[in-house]
Amino acid sequence: MELKEKLLSSFMAFEERIDVTSDLHDVRTSALKNFENKGFPTKKEESWKYTSLNAILKNDFSVFPKNENIIEFADIKKYFIHEIDTYKVVFIDGVFSSFLSATTHEGLDICLMSSALHKPKYKMVIDNYFNKIANKDESLTSLNTAFANEGAYINIPKSKVVDKPIEIMYFSTGSEAALLVQPRNLIIVGENSHVQIIERHQSLNENPVLTNSVTEIFAQKRAIVDYYKIQNDNLEANLIDNTYVSQQKETNVSVNTFSFGGNLTRNNLNFYHFGERIVSNLNGITIIGEKQHVDHYTLVQHSTPNCESHQDYKGIYSDNSTGVFNGKIFVEKEAQKTNAFQKSNNILLGNKSTINAKPQLEIFADDVKCSHGCTIGQLDETAMFYMQQRGIPKKEAKALLMYAFSNAVIESIKIPELKQRITKIIATKLGVKIGFDL
Repeated sequence: MELKEKLLSSFMAFEERIDVTSDLHDVRTSALKNFENKGFPTKKEESWKYTSLNAILKNDFSVFPKNENIIEFADIKKYFIHEIDTYKVVFIDGVFSSFLSATTHEGLDICLMSSALHKPKYKMVIDNYFNKIANKDESLTSLNTAFANEGAYINIPKSKVVDKPIEIMYFSTGSEAALLVQPRNLIIVGENSHVQIIERHQSLNENPVLTNSVTEIFAQKRAIVDYYKIQNDNLEANLIDNTYVSQQKETNVSVNTFSFGGNLTRNNLNFYHFGERIVSNLNGITIIGEKQHVDHYTLVQHSTPNCESHQDYKGIYSDNSTGVFNGKIFVEKEAQKTNAFQKSNNILLGNKSTINAKPQLEIFADDVKCSHGCTIGQLDETAMFYMQQRGIPKKEAKALLMYAFSNAVIESIKIPELKQRITKIIATKLGVKIGFDL
């Protein structure tokens, strides 16, 4: 049975298991119908022109894992930023692990989507936020909405500076021959509040995994959100990450994406402005090799005046790897005094590595400063020669140049311990020895 048919036939059993009378029944049913009509995206769609899911969908994915494996903290400790204290929200094969999580807090509401979706005390919040900014026409987002049940629910109250970062960690044990998981995150950050969040999806063995994740982030007036996505999974892991960000006036939201591992990774990142003096930052580093594939699809919708957005994506591709960058800035007529800037800089290290880049600007306002640019090239041979003339071996010179190429994005990391961790991962990817392997 093909995966689409398996999902459609499993929907009724899924709803009966969680609560067929839920207020979300109509939302789920409508979402499933959209997925049924559209199916999985194909290369015939312009936004998926360079990314094919055909090979992945041939796997016989289990959609309801058995959750039989017991994981000890020692098995996964190295994946956490253990140099500092953090709130930890941990999921094993898509199911929350209270044993591995650490969410004790004062004045914060960190719980499970399954609780928020079904408990009466959360009804008003769910009615106002759940599925309100996600793209209801996008087939994979619709699929996630239809089966949404588990994930992280984070509600930061007004005027709260969260005292330590929040880590959202999804682990796949490999207890299934092939596994499909669909986490759903809802993050609400109140007025004048500040939070730092780190998200990671990690397989613990080589069995195929397909993760179809949806995250909705709502930043209320003057909120600050720093979001970090670490993508450094095994070569049989596939991730489709759909993130939607709603910003009210005077907010500052940054999403930093670090794509180093996995078989296929697709990042759909969408920002929507609903007030003046908003700042949106989208940063990314991609370093891949072998036959890995990473696709960044970004949208910033400028709908209001006096706002700005900054996109800075760096890519280093070797072997037979493939990169895609499709970035769109949309400036509506009312969005005067917009400053919007987009950069995609890429280095190809192998004769068979490729990058497909499509930066886009659609501007309907006449008083704006907007730019986009894309570069594709190889390492500067002159700089390499200069460094070797001064006694730096070729391998180290190459690594230094690539690190310098990525440095602007690295400097955007505001958590020192995370910056150190990302630096070590990059060093490993570039062939420089470090103290541990991630």
